[in-house]
Amino acid sequence: MRSTNRSVCFMALSSLLLSFCSPKKQEKAADFCQLQRYAEANTALIQRPVDSNRIVLMGNSITEGWSTASPGFFENKHLINRGIGGQTAVQMLGRFRADVINLKPRAVVILAGTNDIAANNGEVTLEEVRDQIQSMVELAQANKIQAVLCAVLPAFEYTWSPDKDPATQIPRLNFLLKDLAQNAGIPFVDYFSPMVNGINGLDPHLAADGVHPTAEGYKQMENILSPVLDKTVPGWRE
Repeated sequence: MRSTNRSVCFMALSSLLLSFCSPKKQEKAADFCQLQRYAEANTALIQRPVDSNRIVLMGNSITEGWSTASPGFFENKHLINRGIGGQTAVQMLGRFRADVINLKPRAVVILAGTNDIAANNGEVTLEEVRDQIQSMVELAQANKIQAVLCAVLPAFEYTWSPDKDPATQIPRLNFLLKDLAQNAGIPFVDYFSPMVNGINGLDPHLAADGVHPTAEGYKQMENILSPVLDKTVPGWRE
């Protein structure tokens, strides 16, 4: 019963956020969700014929930087990058309709949480982060979009938020996210286990600053994600 009530509550919160971050209210909200970032690209994409193999990658700077660091991966016409640097889960939730649902993808790959642990928009509990990500999953499912949930990448420390403890908090959040994926019956992409070093961080060859992947780091991510996409959207390589 508690789970049902929580789902209803966060679906209501989702609607509120999507309304709050609507284009008509952007001036008052100072575009908190950064809807303008992809507005023009989204309009152009919506005008094209529907792509039955389209996959949207929703995330923060780790997702946004992927296209630059590994452009070959995004030569695939079906992959749509909708990462925005610095964003937390609640911001992604607020732009989920504009940057995911309206694009009518076959699947969405959600990678969120590290900036929440860094408290980019203030302190939040891991359970609150999990619930915001759950709302994205539920919105995808309600719109017949296959959700794919990702583990947060390792990080030993945040240079911009040195008082936080991601080495401890990220594994705890990933435990919650894996449980969420299992309960929702969706794929879980474990970036953490194959990439983590002995101190729950990333080695320099995978992330020079300890957070944002290098070209080699992104290559490892691609090797982890691609087999999941093969099963989820079999035609994505075509």
